[in-house]
Amino acid sequence: MTGRTPIESGLDLRQGDFATLTDALDYAAKGKTGLNFYSTNGTLETALSYRDLRDEAIGLAKRLVSVAPKNALIGLIAETSVAFARAFYACQYAGLVPVPVPMPAAMGGRESYIHQLRQMLGDAKVAALLAPTHMIDISTEALSPINVPIFDMTDLDLPDAAVEVGGASQLRPFGADDLCYIQYSSGSTNAPKGVIGSQRSVTANCQAIITHGLKVREGDRAVSWLPLYHDMGLIGFFVAPMMAQLSIDLLASSSFARRPLTWLTLISENRGTLSYSPTFGYELTVKRWRNDRELDLSCWRAAGIGGDMVRSNALEAFFETFKDQGFSDKAFVPSYGMAEATLALAFAPLDTGAVADEIDNDRLGRSGEAIPASDITQAAARRTFMLCGEILPGHKMEVRGRDGQALGDRMVGDICVYGPSISPGYYQNEEATNAALTSDGWLLTGDLGYLVDGQIVITGRSKDLIITHGRNIWPQDLEWAVEGAVSGRIGRTAAFPVTNDNGSDEIILLVECRSRKPENLSTLYTEAKAAARLAANTNVHVGLVPLSSLIVTSSGKISRARARQKYLGGGFEDLAAAEFGANSEKLSAASGLSEVR
Repeated sequence: MTGRTPIESGLDLRQGDFATLTDALDYAAKGKTGLNFYSTNGTLETALSYRDLRDEAIGLAKRLVSVAPKNALIGLIAETSVAFARAFYACQYAGLVPVPVPMPAAMGGRESYIHQLRQMLGDAKVAALLAPTHMIDISTEALSPINVPIFDMTDLDLPDAAVEVGGASQLRPFGADDLCYIQYSSGSTNAPKGVIGSQRSVTANCQAIITHGLKVREGDRAVSWLPLYHDMGLIGFFVAPMMAQLSIDLLASSSFARRPLTWLTLISENRGTLSYSPTFGYELTVKRWRNDRELDLSCWRAAGIGGDMVRSNALEAFFETFKDQGFSDKAFVPSYGMAEATLALAFAPLDTGAVADEIDNDRLGRSGEAIPASDITQAAARRTFMLCGEILPGHKMEVRGRDGQALGDRMVGDICVYGPSISPGYYQNEEATNAALTSDGWLLTGDLGYLVDGQIVITGRSKDLIITHGRNIWPQDLEWAVEGAVSGRIGRTAAFPVTNDNGSDEIILLVECRSRKPENLSTLYTEAKAAARLAANTNVHVGLVPLSSLIVTSSGKISRARARQKYLGGGFEDLAAAEFGANSEKLSAASGLSEVR
């Protein structure tokens, strides 16, 4: 078709009330809406109506049934492309379970990517891998030890199932009781886990997102740069909009990284109403804005924030930068969710914007209670969290103490959730499933937080919490303090605890440096050290490391566990060694930094 797909489908709006993904696509295909794929500079490359997507997916499904028996797993390299969209839905019609896996850019280097791809697809025991043409060579190298056949998803050379089975098409679409997909994390250790998405959990979550979280209505249009191997991109802006018959404008994540303002241009020009990003996406657009184009963002009614901790200062900066382009701060929708809950668990109320809760961080660290800051709370002790809304209808949420009992408002504890969106567990990993799910079906999220009048506030990950001298210290507090103090001169940061040779706990903060000049490193070290100490109220060992050396997950978040593992093995170059001499050697020994001579 020529031109982008329209906003109006021409159908009666159905808000996700389908039993399976194929049921939803069959209905959407009766209308005019669909998927639109854009280049880095915002040029429309392909418009694919849901009708054409369905036809092409069914055509491919008839070929895929000859590859493997029903319920077998099929790996899909999740490039933002027509080929991936066609292959994902072809798997649904063929009764094959797609396993979307990342593109190399998200994994930080060729060897790392090969290792991760081999682990993910080896663990899944996929029957085959479908990859774009330019990924065939690296995929072949990655999967050679496990002997998995690889097909080019852009030009599939497969036998027609009609020939194989004597003329019958033999489509095997999934039913309501079947699986839907397996999503692998990049893993905070060397053992990625595959989250099971069932037809029931996926359709339940999508319906809750559509009807309650975003209250989808006639005239909505989705715009996204989120990767399709991650739940926020795959479910939130690929599957859920289709289940509401919405057109979707898609920009590759790599394109967003190069030209983030293309995202806003698409919202403006296509009159997008629904679009999400982690906090860093909002920050990046502010950094790249040069006031060199006309934008009208007044159409953007739900500017969601998810996938990481919501930072109030980043949202304030975005609003101040783009309010003259029609953006309303009432559009912000802080949200909470995770892959183990399919995607979404809670949404802040629409049309209210991001609501902050400023608390006394010293009291929080000592008692675990989020007491509101008062007039006598010192500035250094003030900590701002964002309210992320109430649990979705049909679900339950509790904040529990160490004894497993529910806590009252403003008491920080383990967030536990229950409901139809919860995953059945991890694929072929009974140990991990039993650790995450209680016998009565509650998911232990691994997140810490507290409730305020029914709304959840996320304070961090349980495994990342630093406990020293009887105090709880949130690693992001240290990271954000340093990032704020030396803004523009560093990349990512990661804070975590280690135990020294004396058996005492120490806090390490690694800072990626944009410069290697001794005079710049000296100033950076001094300022970062002071900011970290002020935030922690105790000594923090600061290590200056090269740009892009910290490890990120497949969703782009810092993996503190893997960073800790790497530095305990001496895997980080110490950029301060030449500047600080003997003092740096102490830091290297303490933190696992290796001096390069």
